[in-house]
Amino acid sequence: MTTVNGYAARPSVRAGEVVRLHIATTAPRFHVDFYRWGAEPQHAGHVEWPGRAASPGNFDADWQWPAYEFLVPPEWRSGVYIAVLSTERGSGIPPLDAREARILLVVTPSAPSGRRILYKIPTFTYQAYNTAGGGSLYSAAQVTTRRPGGGVGGPVKGLPDAYDPSSPRQTFAHWDAPFIAWMERNRIEADYCTDLDLHEELFLRDGYRLLVAAGHDEYWSTALRRHVTAFRDAGGHIANFGANTCWWRVGVTPDGTGLSCDKFPPGAPAGTDPDSSYGCPDHWWESAPENTLLGVSYRNGGGHWDGTRASQGFVVTDAGHWAFAGTELRTGDSLGQGGALIGYECDGAAFEYDAVGRPRPTGQDGTPKDFEILGIAELPPDWNFAAREPMPGPRAATLGVFTAGGTVFTAATTDWARLLATDPQVAAVTRNVITRLS
Repeated sequence: MTTVNGYAARPSVRAGEVVRLHIATTAPRFHVDFYRWGAEPQHAGHVEWPGRAASPGNFDADWQWPAYEFLVPPEWRSGVYIAVLSTERGSGIPPLDAREARILLVVTPSAPSGRRILYKIPTFTYQAYNTAGGGSLYSAAQVTTRRPGGGVGGPVKGLPDAYDPSSPRQTFAHWDAPFIAWMERNRIEADYCTDLDLHEELFLRDGYRLLVAAGHDEYWSTALRRHVTAFRDAGGHIANFGANTCWWRVGVTPDGTGLSCDKFPPGAPAGTDPDSSYGCPDHWWESAPENTLLGVSYRNGGGHWDGTRASQGFVVTDAGHWAFAGTELRTGDSLGQGGALIGYECDGAAFEYDAVGRPRPTGQDGTPKDFEILGIAELPPDWNFAAREPMPGPRAATLGVFTAGGTVFTAATTDWARLLATDPQVAAVTRNVITRLS
């Protein structure tokens, strides 16, 4: 049986520069077709190379597969590109999401473009869940990024999504792809980067007004957080259409090819749950609560990972806010309830109800006192609560906004992108946020 698979030496490349792809195949020759993801996938280029075989490696060391260099045309627009590997020249657009024969590549601008929106692809999180080579950051303390997978092209840890079984949750296809497709259909122009780029302090000083992320952006390095915080403090805006954001702190090797996360502190017994009371794993909330950056934390939210869940939306607390313009929502209405908007994971802030029954942040968990809760969804008891030291009070997904230099909007649920194409009110809020903050 003829096989082919591969990975990029680095998940991003500037337009006009050379990207190195590492590909192994049992075929004498193979083809690579590049597609840019957008409103529709667009064929961008083709190359054919002689094949060379190589054996799979382990999850924690560079696989060192044969290298091939490709000059990215300078006219390629910034975006997410999928390299489709095949042993025969294909016809038509193949499925771009697959567990083999696919490589994700983010093309970044070669120079400041004048665009006002920068969209971040969460490759750290993709790699944390990537199980190629027999391990992930859920079974080991370190992984290499130089192996198949990391968005597409590799096996993924996690249970199927009952609401969208077409792709694994922790992949590009699941949340980022539909969000990007919606943006481009609505003529919202953006440049694209990875979290590794921002970790290395690239792009955030290039004139962008708004940093956008969606879905599941769980793993952040110290440098990544420092640079995003500096962007916000200098007046840059953040729109986070996701949840479980900035939950685990990761280390990044100097060359950017390895990730580590101390979920299992030294001396912890084999099989210890990383969220148990043993030791002190690398949760951000334990040393620098992510609430101070984003307003919310998974610590006061939770997850419902398997099967269907109670269909919940956000109960609107202030329908007069600019985020709800044009939605026809009234205070007390529910946003996204019919589509089970809340889940599969969500973020919250410690809060209490005031004298008129409106939720207000207490600030006990690091959430800024001026954080405005725009929508609330108290969680049923069958949800999984992540932190071993939760804040007192009710647990709820908390849709909200605050300003600290720049304005930060949080959707506080991973599944926001899933409803964009089917729920006009969710789409309207998204458009209002992006339009105002960019």
